[in-house]
Amino acid sequence: MASVSAPTAQRCAIWFGAPTRREQAQLAAGGWHLRVAGPAHQVGMRGADLVVLVVDLRGADSAHLLEMQRTLAEHADLPSLAVVDDTDDASQDPLEQAVIAQCGRVLAAPLDAERLVSALAALVARPQRDIDSIGGRSPAILGVRAMLHRYAQVELPVLITGESGTGKELAAHALHALSARRARPFVAMNCGAIAPTLVQSELFGHERGAFTGATARRVGLFESADGGTVFLDEIGDLPLEAQTNLLRVLQEGTLERVGSHHAIRVDVRVLAATHVDLEAAIAQGRFRADLYYRLDVLRLRLPPLRERGDDIELLAREFLDAFRATHPVQARGFSAAARLCLRRHAWPGNVRELLNRVRRAAVVAEHALIEPEDLQLGPTSARVVALDDHRDRTDRDALLDALRATGGNVSACAQRLRISRMTVYRLCRKHGVSLDACRWE
Repeated sequence: MASVSAPTAQRCAIWFGAPTRREQAQLAAGGWHLRVAGPAHQVGMRGADLVVLVVDLRGADSAHLLEMQRTLAEHADLPSLAVVDDTDDASQDPLEQAVIAQCGRVLAAPLDAERLVSALAALVARPQRDIDSIGGRSPAILGVRAMLHRYAQVELPVLITGESGTGKELAAHALHALSARRARPFVAMNCGAIAPTLVQSELFGHERGAFTGATARRVGLFESADGGTVFLDEIGDLPLEAQTNLLRVLQEGTLERVGSHHAIRVDVRVLAATHVDLEAAIAQGRFRADLYYRLDVLRLRLPPLRERGDDIELLAREFLDAFRATHPVQARGFSAAARLCLRRHAWPGNVRELLNRVRRAAVVAEHALIEPEDLQLGPTSARVVALDDHRDRTDRDALLDALRATGGNVSACAQRLRISRMTVYRLCRKHGVSLDACRWE
């Protein structure tokens, strides 16, 4: 169980006026706690908080301008930002100009997320922690970014859910980077990529002689992350025995290395992710209900790409620009037909699929604009699926042949295929291959 640390400073924007719902969402996504107040309201805050006054002059009459001027004078020590309809001095009366002169920064409406959040961050001289990896401007993703800021400030487990490719590990990194634990280790493990017999040792460590091959003491993942954050991806694949020990860490804050009966205290925050239905896994006896309730304290759902509207084109453009910066490709943008294909595609692989499609299209495109055939999202997409299916069948056949030839010996199979042992286990899970069955053939 993570220890409770002192509350961290919050960034608070006190808005005198009437922010739009979109502006409120942008501030929340940028990690700002918004308070809407009238000019005559008292400004209250905690000593450690970073506070900015936002003076909204849109539609303000003389009475409101006088109150705003008085408020700014009373709180001259606080940074302030003025929001105006435009920045044309000829359209402002002398009283409005006087109010603007008291503000450290002026922004003209309409406000976009980048200008608003960066301007506020600059006023408090505290840069925005980087969560730009969770890109996009859709309402769904603005909500995710707002929850990331909120969840980062509390010492509670977070269960991150979402389809494959939605960015669950990126969200976990952002939670750590925004938290008070940011200077301590962030350690991640994919529970589905470790052999069941090795999971206990990987997570909790082992003593010398604990099992065959344990020639020295080994510190596990939880000990190495002491004071920081542990991210357990694909938590639904964790073996039941390891689930029991993880529950102990969450409840008592202690663990025992394999081969030891000495309790070791650790201070970690646990983040877990899954793309499977854990409640269904509980019903099937594959996941502990008590562990589920310990992990599912705070839940963060990452929306699939098909629910994010214009983010698809925005992300495609960003991925293409980033790829062009490091690779000599012809593509400079997307044709209208390609953009239509991007919007119509269901994106079962989500952001990861979009990234790979854009990179592939940038390489094969022969002109400045990427076309649908370069993306392989139009009439050719069925052929692409068929090729992928053929490749999967070929991989499965090669895996089975190697396992049968080696009597199910994973190490020998890995050497035969020139891959790692972990990759053998992963391919067995992916293709539904039973190692025990291969050993008896």
